Amino acid sequence: MTQTMPAVTSPGVYPDMDEATYHADPVPGGSLSSGGARTLLEPGGPAKFAYRRQHPRTTNTKAFDLGHAVHTEVLGVGAGVKVVDASDCRTNPARQDRDDAYAAGQVPVLAEDYRRVRQMAAAILNHHAAGPLLTAEGRAEQSLFWIDPDTGVWCRARHDKPIRDRSGRLVVVDLKSCESADERSVQRSIAKYGYHQQDQWYRRAAQQLGLDDDPGFVFVFVEKDPPHLISVKQIDAEALEVGRRRNNAALHRYAECDRAGVWPATDYGDDFAEISLPPYYPTQEF
Repeated sequence: MTQTMPAVTSPGVYPDMDEATYHADPVPGGSLSSGGARTLLEPGGPAKFAYRRQHPRTTNTKAFDLGHAVHTEVLGVGAGVKVVDASDCRTNPARQDRDDAYAAGQVPVLAEDYRRVRQMAAAILNHHAAGPLLTAEGRAEQSLFWIDPDTGVWCRARHDKPIRDRSGRLVVVDLKSCESADERSVQRSIAKYGYHQQDQWYRRAAQQLGLDDDPGFVFVFVEKDPPHLISVKQIDAEALEVGRRRNNAALHRYAECDRAGVWPATDYGDDFAEISLPPYYPTQEF
């Protein structure tokens, strides 16, 4: 028997919603997440957004599963971790264990990778700044749903770990695994993955639901390779303003496309237009 997914028809905080239900989007008619907002602003974004909504991800990558396993280990909630006792998934038994884990809503992780997950979690929890943030009192993995007052678009977000600081201010802590946690690499990650938009989106969720008038947001970056170095960062005001404007643009684009029922892919430029090498490519060395 197919289980009916609960529908979200009222704005609010849903602390007990599981991750699969959240990502399947339980809002009748659909809602916009931070990731969706970022996709909408990519070249060809509306068409990509519509396709991904109609064809949700059915398989995960190793990096995706590793990040989810670290979240589960540190936060103590989320999809359970299933350790696959093999060096890879090329054998039939290992593939079956992996597929069974996915079917059960778990995250399959190879035994060697699970050792890395535990080492990363230990590094985070023992870090002088990250540890207190992620072990502070607060309900992890809360799902938030609200209606944008300017566009009428239903929106959603899922906070990793919302806590209260000493003044009582709400601070959302977000955990990211990365290749390098040094400042320049983190800057590139913010620009590449739109973390400044995510920051503003999650703050907006808290504001719209009356959780705090001026919430804070902190990123914890942990390197995937030993010794799993960590940096704890906050995005500056200028970048946050860029994120706010981009989110507003995404909301209006979503509203227009949804109203028209058309999700175009028209911003790749003119056909047959000439194209040159990128400005950073060396052209004077030969």
